[in-house]
Amino acid sequence: MSSEMRRLGSPVRRSDHEPEKHEHPERDKEKGNSLKAEILSWLQILVTAACIAFVLNTFIIANSRVPSASMENTIMTKDRVIGSRLSYRFSTPERGDIAIFRFPDDESVYYVKRVIGLPGDTIDIIDGAVYLNGSDTPLDEPYLRQEMEIEEPMHFEVPEDSYFMMGDNRNNSWDSRYWTNKFVKQDKLVAKVLFRYWPLNQFGAIH
Repeated sequence: MSSEMRRLGSPVRRSDHEPEKHEHPERDKEKGNSLKAEILSWLQILVTAACIAFVLNTFIIANSRVPSASMENTIMTKDRVIGSRLSYRFSTPERGDIAIFRFPDDESVYYVKRVIGLPGDTIDIIDGAVYLNGSDTPLDEPYLRQEMEIEEPMHFEVPEDSYFMMGDNRNNSWDSRYWTNKFVKQDKLVAKVLFRYWPLNQFGAIH
């Protein structure tokens, strides 16, 4: 084809092997917007999930891992448990509750024990048995791992708004009997333990 025909604007036939170029700026823009929208959607989901987890862990539930054998055989070493923070916001602790609380001698540490003494109670531990409020009959404690070893008699008077805590594995439990600050204030009770979620083969309610 002559150069004159090219100048006059005659069509030039494209080679069969030359790829045809298509420009679709609007389509590319739509794809970019779609990707941004998807990323934003995932970010919103992650932020919402994080907020829900924060609210649950701060106000609704307490998740705890029990590092010692002090609550065996009710709760075994390294079991993971869930407690309800709401339980002690709307009701008072009851004797026999298993509670997560701040350790009175070091409030940065959390303990898990059973509520034995209520506000105003007197507690006597004699010959390996617990006696409440001067009773001649020892407290019925079917949850104990084994009988308590006999020690010198102990006497405790629980102040108002405080609780006396003991482990179910009495012979291997560092509890109110031995602490410097022997009682747990009610506002230091974090949650009532409700169930175990790990290990999975032991999943279920705890009493």
